[in-house]
Amino acid sequence: MVLARLFGATPAADAFFVAFRIPSLLRELFAEGSMSSAFIPVFTEYRTMRGKQEAWELASAVFTTLLTVVTLVTIAGILAAPWLVQVLAPGFQEDPEKLALATLLARMMFPYLLFVSLAALAMGILNSVRAFAAPAFSPLFLNIFIISCALGLSPYLQEPIMGVAIGVVAGGAAQFAMQLPSLKLRGLLFGFRFEPGHPGLRKIGLLMVPSLLGLSVTQINLTVSTVLGSFFAGGPTYLFYGMRLIQFPLGIFGVALATAILPTLSSQAARGEMDELRTTLGFGLRMIVFIIVPAMVGLILLRTPIVHLFFEHGTFTAKDTAQTALTVLCYAVGLWAFGGVRIIVTAFYSLQDTKTPAVSAAIAVVANILFSLALMSPLGAAGLALATALAAMVNGGILVAVLNRRLGGINWGSVWRTSLRVIAACVPMMIVCWWISSAQVWAQPADWIAKTVMLFVAIGVSVTGYLGVHALLRSEELDVVWGMVRRKIRR
Repeated sequence: MVLARLFGATPAADAFFVAFRIPSLLRELFAEGSMSSAFIPVFTEYRTMRGKQEAWELASAVFTTLLTVVTLVTIAGILAAPWLVQVLAPGFQEDPEKLALATLLARMMFPYLLFVSLAALAMGILNSVRAFAAPAFSPLFLNIFIISCALGLSPYLQEPIMGVAIGVVAGGAAQFAMQLPSLKLRGLLFGFRFEPGHPGLRKIGLLMVPSLLGLSVTQINLTVSTVLGSFFAGGPTYLFYGMRLIQFPLGIFGVALATAILPTLSSQAARGEMDELRTTLGFGLRMIVFIIVPAMVGLILLRTPIVHLFFEHGTFTAKDTAQTALTVLCYAVGLWAFGGVRIIVTAFYSLQDTKTPAVSAAIAVVANILFSLALMSPLGAAGLALATALAAMVNGGILVAVLNRRLGGINWGSVWRTSLRVIAACVPMMIVCWWISSAQVWAQPADWIAKTVMLFVAIGVSVTGYLGVHALLRSEELDVVWGMVRRKIRR
């Protein structure tokens, strides 16, 4: 909201979002994607089978190697920034000023890659010992620093968008630093241990190579969208804000659920408990359906009110709202696939199989390129969003088919029963959301308080109706959620 108000869909905003895409992609490759997914199963195996001391030695060897490799990558990226930006945004060639600004911003933000990679390692260690609070809380610091620098620093700079880039780097450093006390408290604060021949490190490296593509397929598809979106004025900005709204439910619930069940799946796989693993996987898929599908319906029906209320301020115009809302619609149709892929890929990684997701991801990337080329002409930037959603469906379909055969079946009966209950429960929220979104108030420039009340009342009534239907149907998923809430209240 702050960035939209200050920078809108201007050339400076396009330059920033293109520049930020470079460390974001590499972050997914080196940090929160392949490294975490390869590290957690191996680290869990060491703690389960070999004890805390050997697990700490492995963590220290990984920390030292990761620090060395990512530092070199960061230096190389700063030097190669002009060429990287030209590859990522060929449409900027017609605007030398935008191209030069994007290059400068990319160089400024490359150190963020180093800090967020170390933060991901800390997150992996803490998640492996079932400590989720500090890792989940740490990204808040990134947002705090971006907002603070945008409001407090940008107005004093000749090029205001540079203040946001400074906030990205400072926020990444804080994201890593705030997890260190939790590691120390548990006796797992890693140290320098240069041991490239460590057998656990080699095993992680072997798992990482194919998973570089496997888990980061969404980021790669988003990067393809950024490349093609650079040919449209405002394209990178519309895609960024559209994906922010998609990432809200996906990041809070989808990614969090996948993160939480990976250590459990890894422990079950290490002990050969396949029945328990299938049960945990089925639970994850049911909870994704229970949470992500109503979020998808709400985003589709309330896309224009949400974008209008959150972003249409300052330099963000009504035209920008319409384009961003169309992008949200195209992304949202694949929200269930984005969330489902997270869970299914996690199951593969718990089995220490990173090759299958890599092959599936490669197919999905090719599909995304073909879909993008076909849809960008009639739909513009929104066509690129739709292509990303369709590619996620292709990826999910392949992974489900392979995993179902690998495990000898998943309890699909319970998943389908959950899906039917969810569809029935979505009916009242669809009625409420459609009625609110069709109101004329969203076309009026003022009455922000009334609009805010209308939107949040609509969301509240929709959620109440959705949960009410589940209560009438005696939903197992609602019982699980309510049980967790009651346990938290008792604590």
